[in-house]
Order: sequence, then C-alpha cells, then structure tokens
Amino acid sequence: MARVFVYGTLKKGQPNYKHMINTAKGLAKFQGRGRTVEKYPLVIAGKYNIPYMLNIPGTGHHIAGEIYSVDEQMLQFLDEFECCPDMYQRTLMRIQVVEWEGKCGTGEARAAADGVLECFVYSTATYPPEWVGLPYYDSYDSSGKHSLSYVPRESR
Repeated sequence: MARVFVYGTLKKGQPNYKHMINTAKGLAKFQGRGRTVEKYPLVIAGKYNIPYMLNIPGTGHHIAGEIYSVDEQMLQFLDEFECCPDMYQRTLMRIQVVEWEGKCGTGEARAAADGVLECFVYSTATYPPEWVGLPYYDSYDSSGKHSLSYVPRESR
C-alpha cells in the first residue's frame, strides 16, 4: 500500500471522488486530512478549470487535502487518470497530519497522529508561465467562491 495526498477533484464531495471509491479501479482507504508542510501554489487553470498544484516549493500556501492508502492497482489508475508524467508528476511530499482516522495501534498511525507523513502527490512542473500569476488557493472546492466551475471529462 502507498500513501497518496489528494487536494482537488478526487477529495470527498468533489466531482471525481467517485473514482476513489470505485473498487473496480483498486482500493483506496481514507486515512485522514492533512496539509503540505511546505507552501505551494494551488491554481485553477485551463479551459476546464482544473486544480493544479505547481511544484514551486516555498511559494503559495500550505495546501489542504486528504490522505489515502491505496493499493498498486489504484496507484496505476491514478497515474493514468492524472496523465502522469505528462500533465502531472507523482512525487513524494511531506504532509502534516491534521486529523487521523486510520487504524489506531499501528506504529504508522501513532506517528501520523502527531506528525508528518511522506505521501505521493500529483503536482506539476510543466505548465504555462502565466499560471504563476493566477490566484493561489489553500484549499480546493469545485463550487467555491472562485466561480470557476470544473468541467468533468465526460462533458469535454
């Protein structure tokens, strides 16, 4: 099992969360909520209003999201879904645990409850330069105050 931190459309209540709970694509178990230890720019960009975490450490905000344990099948699905490595790159980042719901009693859960975990995160280092000038967010909600409605793949 691998740990993945999601901050955009794959979170609970967001348009692509259905993929996280579709066991035909693999297993994903919600473990808790967290924030990136380092600051990053989170922008909403492109004609489909997609959330992107730009891989520019030290700029932007501590990004809020959810931590999942996923099996190899789900990790492969997420790589394909996120167009990795072309659109997004999957990298390890340090995530500060804010709330932990994983099983208590394991060493990992105890460590997570008061600390930092390394999780895979889909961010991008390949983006148009003007994206750096877009508004930065610390949390993504597809129906947020930004008025930039996400366009699902099936509607493109």
